[in-house]
Amino acid sequence: MEIKTKEKITSSVGMFSGITSFLGGYQVCHNVCLGIIAVLSIIGITITGMPLLFLQKVAVPFWTAGIILLLITFVMYKKKKCISKNLIIINSGILIAGIPFNALQQYNKYFLVIGGLILITGIVLIIKRRMK
Repeated sequence: MEIKTKEKITSSVGMFSGITSFLGGYQVCHNVCLGIIAVLSIIGITITGMPLLFLQKVAVPFWTAGIILLLITFVMYKKKKCISKNLIIINSGILIAGIPFNALQQYNKYFLVIGGLILITGIVLIIKRRMK
């Protein structure tokens, strides 16, 4: 195999791995909570529930910071074109899918579907670009 072909395959596999890493986000958080519960149980402390549930209280500020950073990134993209537009699309999809507002919980599934479709669109655009 040619070196360029190997590099393309390696970079494509790395890109796919990076793109799909968000899918395990829930599992990582859940496993961290289970690990905390296990460690505390070894020293005799029993916990029921999830010890990191307090992070729900800061979900809105973190999401808001994500939106602000996305807007800054978009402005940088418009001025200098130094950032991948496909990654901006992917990040937009993630932020839409993860809207944390309780008042909008009845629409949560719609935000998840719309954000997921935007995310998948960004991934498909990256894959198409890599295939060329």
